[in-house]
Amino acid sequence: MALQPTLALRQIATVLLLMAAFAGNAHAKSHAKAHKSASHKVVAHKASTKGPAYGKTTAALTLADELAQQYNLPKAWVREQISQAQQLKGVPKMVMPPSVPTAKNWRAYRERFIESRRIDAGTQFWQTYQSALTRAEQTYGVPAEMVVGIIGVETFYGQNMGNYRVLDALTTLTLNFPASHPRAVERQAFFKSELGHFLVQAHSQGEASATGSFAGAMGWPQFMPSSTAKFAVDFDGDGRIDLRNSPVDAIGSVANYFKAFGWQTGMPTHYPVGFDEARLDKPTLLAPDILPSFSVSNFTAKGAVLDEQAQKHIGPLALVELFNGDDAPSYVAGTENFYVVTRYNWSSYYALAVIELGQAVKANRALNSAQSNAR
Repeated sequence: MALQPTLALRQIATVLLLMAAFAGNAHAKSHAKAHKSASHKVVAHKASTKGPAYGKTTAALTLADELAQQYNLPKAWVREQISQAQQLKGVPKMVMPPSVPTAKNWRAYRERFIESRRIDAGTQFWQTYQSALTRAEQTYGVPAEMVVGIIGVETFYGQNMGNYRVLDALTTLTLNFPASHPRAVERQAFFKSELGHFLVQAHSQGEASATGSFAGAMGWPQFMPSSTAKFAVDFDGDGRIDLRNSPVDAIGSVANYFKAFGWQTGMPTHYPVGFDEARLDKPTLLAPDILPSFSVSNFTAKGAVLDEQAQKHIGPLALVELFNGDDAPSYVAGTENFYVVTRYNWSSYYALAVIELGQAVKANRALNSAQSNAR
């Protein structure tokens, strides 16, 4: 169990954390859709109201036959699984964009994840799985704090992995995806593909009752089935990949995911950035969104102001804008490693929350160690 620091020590840790965050000095295609859930909404992981099983309806049997052929699975077995799947009546609503868009607010978003309970849980997680985290860093070059940040944001260190039956969720989102969604055709095809990948894994493992999020993401790292197929690893060496019951497999799989998307060992994720209003060309800087597109010289020529460390950066940068409701936005200069984090979830808010949670847990560990040594 992580030691509880005194108030004064916590205040020191907070200062150190903020300094680290502003320094952007963490040790720090697109398959992100196949990993992230429909959106990074905070959704209670309780079972949706279930309708009847799909049974042997024409739509269910047609879907089963298509998937059996596409994924080389026994037709009778796939028909049996799909016919037993139950429609989750509330799930289609969960993938819809909000009817009234809410203003983005980085500070409010950050407070949901960078808070004492999650930091303490992350500290305990790191203590328990320190060996695996160290091995993952040595194997894949991804810092432990990045893996800790991902698992903390995704599932609160295994506390919120979801209890929707994945077969039910993915079948519902394939057969009953809301037609009013602005990208209905694309998203329905995505969930149909994920259902196919899930059935391949279920057939191989002889187990189709796995649970996860309303969108079909599973385990400690909330991998979608296609991400499990491509990036999950047997990191505990027991001969099988189990992202729900093996935190060690989850640790190795997250690190492998980052490496696969181009994580560069030793590169910071971001730097602080200011502006020279006299020569600022913000529309041009923001045009590529979060994709690093500017050399340091081009970045600064368009009015961005970087500190000494950032001026030595080798590689492209992106101007990342984070809105704060009615207040002025926050900005960071994102590197290629920041972009890698957004391949896990296409959101700069998500990425920075992951980074800062990992930093906070790392600072808390150091504080606990210093406190212990002082006794």
